[in-house]
Amino acid sequence: MMKLILASRSPRRQELLKKAGFDFEIQPALLDESPRPNETPQIFVKRVAKEKAFEVARLQKNSAIILAADTIVVLEDEILGKPKDENEARQMLKKLSGKTHQVLTSWILIKTPQKILKQETETTFITFKQLSQNKIANYLDTKEYRDKAGAYAIQGEAKDFVKIIEGSLTNVIGLPIEKLIPHLKKSVGVFGEIFPQE
Repeated sequence: MMKLILASRSPRRQELLKKAGFDFEIQPALLDESPRPNETPQIFVKRVAKEKAFEVARLQKNSAIILAADTIVVLEDEILGKPKDENEARQMLKKLSGKTHQVLTSWILIKTPQKILKQETETTFITFKQLSQNKIANYLDTKEYRDKAGAYAIQGEAKDFVKIIEGSLTNVIGLPIEKLIPHLKKSVGVFGEIFPQE
């Protein structure tokens, strides 16, 4: 059985992998995740996931499978990253109110030292209801927006913001686990249970 390493400190990704039945170690990658000039969201998210995987793979002394991912929220080609503070989170939620945005997660599996086994980018379309100032203020009071792309967590209180979801829910949480499981089984040799989409 090959050791699986998750190159992320995200509690959401860890929970998805655990629920799918996989054992893994956690070794987050530390790198600059700023977009480059003229970089499209699709190129950006794929590059960051790849850089995370190779950064962690570089540190390994023994054979391992590295799983890395990056998730971004995109509204009209603008990347809405993790808000720096409450005010920025408020502005993001105002932008998303009543509109359809995309959630892109690019994931990659690498076998050390540097063999790419698979990389894919999954897109989910989310349409928000119209959000009143009061609704946004109440959400910000929960502090749930912290460290969340687009300033919201769909598995938390923000589920009430959602009008329509087109695509994978787990992709929005941080990993399109339904798509990922077959590749993990093949790469790691561990047979997890299929994670049901709620």
